[in-house]
Amino acid sequence: MTSTRELANAVRVLSMDAVQRARSGHPGMPMGMADIMAVLWRHYLRHDPNCPDWPNRDRFVLSNGHGSMLLYAALHLSGYPLSMEEIRQFRQLHSKTPGHPEHGDTPGVEATTGPLGQGVANAVGMAIAERALAAQFNRPGHAIIDHRTWFSAGDGCLMEGISHEACSLAGTLGLGKLIGIFDCNRVSIDGDVRDWFTEDVAQRFRAYGWQVLDAIDGHDTEQISAALEQAIQQTEQPSLLICNTIIAWGAPGKQGSAASHGAPLGEQEVEKARKTLNWPHPPFVIPAEYYEGWDGRARGARLQSEWQERFTAYTRAFPEQAQELQRRLRAELPAGWAAAISRFIRECARDTTPMATRKASQNALNACAAMLPELLGGSADLSGSNLTRTDHCRTQSREQPDGNYIHYGVREFAMSAIGNGLALHGGFIPYSGTFLVFSDYARNALRMAALMGLRNIFVFTHDSIGLGEDGPTHQAVEHAACLRLIPNLSVWRPADALETAVAWQQALERRDGPSALLLSRQTVAGITHNGDPASCIARGGYVLETGGEQPELILIATGSELALAVAAARQLQDRGHRARVVSMPCTEAFDAQPRDYREQVLPTSCRRRIAIEAGISDYWRRYVGLDGAVLGLDGFGASAPGEALYRHFRITTPALVELAEQLLGQ
Repeated sequence: MTSTRELANAVRVLSMDAVQRARSGHPGMPMGMADIMAVLWRHYLRHDPNCPDWPNRDRFVLSNGHGSMLLYAALHLSGYPLSMEEIRQFRQLHSKTPGHPEHGDTPGVEATTGPLGQGVANAVGMAIAERALAAQFNRPGHAIIDHRTWFSAGDGCLMEGISHEACSLAGTLGLGKLIGIFDCNRVSIDGDVRDWFTEDVAQRFRAYGWQVLDAIDGHDTEQISAALEQAIQQTEQPSLLICNTIIAWGAPGKQGSAASHGAPLGEQEVEKARKTLNWPHPPFVIPAEYYEGWDGRARGARLQSEWQERFTAYTRAFPEQAQELQRRLRAELPAGWAAAISRFIRECARDTTPMATRKASQNALNACAAMLPELLGGSADLSGSNLTRTDHCRTQSREQPDGNYIHYGVREFAMSAIGNGLALHGGFIPYSGTFLVFSDYARNALRMAALMGLRNIFVFTHDSIGLGEDGPTHQAVEHAACLRLIPNLSVWRPADALETAVAWQQALERRDGPSALLLSRQTVAGITHNGDPASCIARGGYVLETGGEQPELILIATGSELALAVAAARQLQDRGHRARVVSMPCTEAFDAQPRDYREQVLPTSCRRRIAIEAGISDYWRRYVGLDGAVLGLDGFGASAPGEALYRHFRITTPALVELAEQLLGQ
C-alpha cells in the first residue's frame, strides 16, 4: 500500500517537473505543502471530482496562488477532468493550468488567486455564505447546507493588510466552519522573512478570536491529521493551523532557500531531488498505485449520493424552500422580477423630484430587496452615508447568522474581496458600499471581481467635489476614470432617480461581471425623459435632447453634471445653436452597442463635442476627439460647500455655454 509520504511525493515531482518544463513558476511551496495536501485532500476535504460544482462540497482556496501546481497536482491525481497533458502545458497559452489558479478555467479551482491575501478574504466570504444559506434554508433534521471552507496561506498572505481585515471580521462573526492552513516556511522572494516579518502570528489570530493550533510539523502526517481533526471539532471559532514547513522539501541543494521560491530548480537539482525522494520514474509518469491512492471519485460519489438523498427528503418536506434554494444556486432572478422592476422604473420616470442619487439608490435597493432575498449587503462603516441599508435588512452576526446585512467596519479591501467570496460560493448577490474615493483601498478586489466575471455590486457614494466640506482627501476626481479602465467592470454614474433605478436593474441582471454605481451626496435636479427612456438608459448612452437631425454641437454628460448640460443646451438653442445632449451613465455599456446605434447617438459628422464631468478630463477625450473639449477638473478639490466648489472650479452652466460658443466660433 502506498504511504501518504509517497503520495505526497507524487505532488512534489509533478510540481518540479511542470515548472522545469515551463522554465518558470514556483516549485518551492508545492513541494513544501505536499504532505499537508495529501492528508487534507484525501481524508478531510469533502468533494467530488466527478461533479466539481456540487453545491454542498467543501471549498478550498489556495490564497498563496503562486504555488498553483500544488492544486493542479491534487486535482489531477484525485480524478478531476484535468489531464496529464494539461499538467505538461503548465503556464502555456490556453492551458487549464495557468501560472496562477483561475476560476472558470480549471475544474475544481474555487477562486482566482495570486494577489496575496485576497484568497483569505474570499474564503471568509464563502464561509459567511455557507452559514447564512444554512440558517435560511436548513430545517430540523434537514441539514442540506453543511460544508466547510478551507484556505491555505503563506507568509506573504499574512503580511498583506487584507488578511488582517478579513480575519479580524471572521473571528468577530465566529465562523466556525472556516479553517486556515498557514504554510509557515519563513521564506519569501527576498529571502528569510525574519528580517521583516517577526510578529507572533499565533497570538495575533488568538486576539482575533480564532482557535490556533501551532507548532505543527508540516511534514509529519500524523500531526497534520490530528490538527485537522481538532479544527473540525471546533464550531464556534474559525481555526488556524500553523504548519512549519521547509520550502522545496526534498530538493537537497535548494530546500529552505529563497532560490526555490519563484524559479525552476534546474535540471541537476531536479535529478538530485528524484534520488532524495526515491522517485525512479521519468517526468510526468505516475504509476497506477499512486493514482489509486489519490483517487477521490468513489468517495466523492458516495458523499454526493448521500447528500442527494437528504436533499430529496428535504424537497418532499419543504418543496417551496427547495425550489427557492435551487433558483438561488442557479443565480436566476425570481419569476415576476422583470414585471416588478419595470413597474418601479416607470414610477421613477414619472417622478422628477430632485434628490441625491445615493437616496435614489436606496429607494431602488429597497424595492429590489423586497423581491430578492438573495441580496446580501453591507458597508464599510458608512451605512448612513452610503444608504445601503433597506427596510428589509437584518444585521448578520454570530447570534443572527441568517442576517442579510454586514457591518464590515472600516475594511474596504476585505469587504470587497469578501463580496467576491460570497459571489463565488453562490446563493447570494453581494453588494457593498463606501465613498468613491476609498475605492482606491479596494481596487484590486474590484479588478479580481472583473477578472472572475462575478456578479458583485459596488456602491460608491460621495462621487465628486459635490460632497463639499470634507475636502480633497474625500473628493473623488480621478476615481471614475480609473474604474472605467478596468476591463469587464460596468461603471454607472446615473444622473437622476430613473437612471439610478435602471443602473440597479442592469447590475442585478448582469451575470458575467461586477458593476460599480457612482452616486452623489448632494441633491441633483430631476430630469424630464421622453419616450421609452429605460431601454435607452440601459444601453449606457442615449440622446436626451436631440438638437435637431444635424446638431452643431454635442454635450456629453454624466451624473450630477447632466442637468448643467441640459440647461446649457437650452441657452444655446435660444441663441440659435443646435445643441444635442447625450447622457452617458455607463461608457462600458455604450461601447458594447452596435456601431449603428453609437453613430445615431454620437454622429461622426458632428465633431464639435464637449464632455462634462466633475473629474479628470483625460478619459473623455476618446469621445470628444481632437476637435472637442472637456469641462472637468484636472486637479484636486478643496474644502468648501459643494455649490461653492462647482463655481470655484467653473463647472457651471455659464462656463459650459462660454466654452461651447468658443468651440462653435472656431
